[in-house]
Amino acid sequence: MKTYKIASIPGDGIGVEVVDAGLRALHALAERIGTFQFDVTHFDWGTDRFKREGALMPADGAQDLIGFDAILFGAVGAPDVPDHLTLWGLRLNICQPLDQYANVRPTRILPGIKSPLASVSDKDLDWVIVRENSEGEYSGQGGRSHRGQPQEVATDMAVFTRVGVERIIRYAFELAQSRPRKLLTIVTKSNAQRYGMVLWDDVAREMARDFPDVRWDKMLVDAMTVRMVMQPQSLDTIVATNLHADVLSDLAAALSGSIGVAPTANLNPKRTTPSMFEPIHGSAFDITGKGIANPVGTFWSAAMLLEHIGEAEAAEQLMQAIESVTANQELHTPDLGGDATTEKVTAALIAQIQGRND
Repeated sequence: MKTYKIASIPGDGIGVEVVDAGLRALHALAERIGTFQFDVTHFDWGTDRFKREGALMPADGAQDLIGFDAILFGAVGAPDVPDHLTLWGLRLNICQPLDQYANVRPTRILPGIKSPLASVSDKDLDWVIVRENSEGEYSGQGGRSHRGQPQEVATDMAVFTRVGVERIIRYAFELAQSRPRKLLTIVTKSNAQRYGMVLWDDVAREMARDFPDVRWDKMLVDAMTVRMVMQPQSLDTIVATNLHADVLSDLAAALSGSIGVAPTANLNPKRTTPSMFEPIHGSAFDITGKGIANPVGTFWSAAMLLEHIGEAEAAEQLMQAIESVTANQELHTPDLGGDATTEKVTAALIAQIQGRND
């Protein structure tokens, strides 16, 4: 029996609740299939550790993750700790050292869930957003000087390298090529950002020659928000910079019905280091401990994890169980307009995996 080593980093807030639900689902699936199992190691990295020790994770913590097959991540952030400390202290402190340069966020309307867009069906909204995950606006370059003085200066440098842009656009073309519609939209802001974004435009044109079977177009990011709302059926695979795709993917999640169902894969496509899978909803301290967090985003992230490690059949079974659960209105958590609890949804999903109808 094959054993997969999984690093569990629940983090903060509802991350703890949904990661627990996700791991229960993975173990139930492994037990049902019987050809693999999971060896899970738990890491207590997050804001509680920051308050105790002054750091969200050890300085060399990313290296501790090298030997794992995948990472299941919950969320990071707390109301009493500045957001830039938590994001850079944990999530980005994992993604960047492990070179998880492709952030992949599928978006579609799951059964039983309605989009806030009138008359939009699941056939109209079925996207994958590819976010450059290692540089760009989140490169970490910049600083502050003359603090507290009238001439105080703060800079954040958006850094775009040809190697970084080429590899993410090539990944997006390959992903688009693998999907039925073979359609790619490249999002920039090259009318205003005349250097880095024009590099994106140049690379896109060059890269397109290698993919003659992929139809592609280009949008400015502000116009893209309009297109997502007004013409969702015109989109399929989307690639954008770190910041632009961060914003667009949250809009996409809302348009699909709820940010609570949205998954993420932080991929190292070369597989030289483990990839990390997480829901995109954040730590949500306003509902932490109430038992009403939606675990579907974590279940879907776990399905992406399974696919990444080569267990495609198990990934498909998990997605079928997810769709059976979301199709049942009685299993909708408050973010979907229902009153189901995290435990109720998780138990129903596990029952589906086990072939029970209770």
